[in-house]
Amino acid sequence: MISTKILIPDIKSVPITWVFEHYCRLDQKLTGQDIKIKSVFNPSERTPSMCIYFKQDKEKYYYKDFSTDNGGDCIDLVQKMLGIDTRLNTMHKLVRDYNEFVLHNNGGYDLQVFKQYNKYKIDRYEVRQWNTLDKGYWGKYGIGSKMLEHYNIKPLSSYSMFKEEDGIYKVLNIEGSNIYGYFKKDGTLVKIYQPKVQKKKFLKVKDYVQGSEQLFGNDLLVIVSSLKDGMCLKKMYPHIDFLAPDSENTMIKKEYLNIVSGNYKSCYILFDNDDAGNRATIKYCNQFLYLKPLYLPFSKDISDSVKDHGYQKIKEYLDNSEVKKCLETGSILASKVIQKIGARLE
Repeated sequence: MISTKILIPDIKSVPITWVFEHYCRLDQKLTGQDIKIKSVFNPSERTPSMCIYFKQDKEKYYYKDFSTDNGGDCIDLVQKMLGIDTRLNTMHKLVRDYNEFVLHNNGGYDLQVFKQYNKYKIDRYEVRQWNTLDKGYWGKYGIGSKMLEHYNIKPLSSYSMFKEEDGIYKVLNIEGSNIYGYFKKDGTLVKIYQPKVQKKKFLKVKDYVQGSEQLFGNDLLVIVSSLKDGMCLKKMYPHIDFLAPDSENTMIKKEYLNIVSGNYKSCYILFDNDDAGNRATIKYCNQFLYLKPLYLPFSKDISDSVKDHGYQKIKEYLDNSEVKKCLETGSILASKVIQKIGARLE
């Protein structure tokens, strides 16, 4: 590492990593890795939605905040955070702040040598039999063995990941009691789900729109945030079909969704009940004008609502709500729901 202890004259000499570490109050040094934190624009959020990521081609850090849809470089971040009127004034502010930091820190700032971070790839996995722990976990969401089998979810005893670094292959073997594989009908593994771990609950193996192989062309299609949410909704309303992208921040390909939607009388979207989910809802509705938004005012998402409040309570609420009406008749005042979502984002 290189220590910088001298005052700097312009923005070109301000370390980008220092800007992110200082203003985002990071508890770790940026050395080329990507990190996810709670949004600096929405610190009360429960689920971290802001990514600070390293672009290899530019050798620079950038950020993307999915709760506000803000993004850009370190100057964009500080300008937005502090409400500074121009980019030029933001750069002057950064130079002053960095020089003040150097004056008050005798050690200066240590510039880190960026490491080469390669993402692990799934190498192999072992499928096991279902047990009582599995049934207990999925049962909290009202999801039984027939539903899991229908959507090709299987319990795994272990899996291996590998990556190449400096010509050397490193292998990481993972074992656990709550590991599940999401598969296509042909047996291809597309995702690994680890609900009990704090980081990397989902490991994407292949690009895949979940629920796409189980479409029957029913009257109603609902876009949901996860396969688990879709299964919860499917149990409540067996006559609907659903699709779930890899994440709310992933757009289903326009050509695909336009073709699929033509087989349904009405199409809806029901994403997570948080800022990131609300913004993703609006983004989808702006791009796909035939999508009508739904709103569930309980926990973060459909499955958590079932877990936290009980399947029966959520079902009773839906049976007596506007959501139930639109799911049965294909009618809803979309503008009314958009107003609810917009009010939450103000």
